Amino acid sequence: MKNMKKLIVLVVAIGAIGVAGVAYAADIKTPADITAALTGKSVADVANERAEGKTYGTIAKEAGKLDEFKAQILEQKKAVLDQRVKDGTLTQQQADEIYNQIKTNQATCDGTGNAGIGKKYGAGFGQGKGMGRGMGCGAGMRNGSCGGAGCGMGNNK
Repeated sequence: MKNMKKLIVLVVAIGAIGVAGVAYAADIKTPADITAALTGKSVADVANERAEGKTYGTIAKEAGKLDEFKAQILEQKKAVLDQRVKDGTLTQQQADEIYNQIKTNQATCDGTGNAGIGKKYGAGFGQGKGMGRGMGCGAGMRNGSCGGAGCGMGNNK
C-alpha cells in the first residue's frame, strides 16, 4: 500500500511537470511563426523562403516589419532566458549578459546576420523543427532573427 501511494505521487508529479512544460512551450513562438504573423504569409511560405536562403529578418524587412520583428524576437528571448534561469540551466548573470548582447545587436541589426550570442554558455537555440525554426538563447542572430533563434529546445539546423 505504501508503494502504491508513492507511485501515485510520482505519476501526479510527472504529469504536473509535463503540463507545465507544454504550457511553456505553447507560449513560445518560433522566428518563422513571428515572421508569418507579421507579414501575413503562412508559416510554410516563410519556411520556403528560408529554405531558399533568406533570413527571417530579411523576410520581415521586405514586408516593412523589421522593427516589429525585432521587438517580438526580443520578447521571446527574454521569456526563454527567464525560463532557463528558473530551470537552473543559466545563471541570472548569464541570462542578463545574453539579453544585453541581444539588445545591443538589435540596434544595428539589418536582419541578415548571425552574431553567435550566448554560445560561450552552450545555450543552444533551436527547437529542431526544420531549418532554423528555433527559439531561445545562444545562437544570437541565427537565421537573421536579430537577437537569437531559440534556447535549447532541440537541435539547430
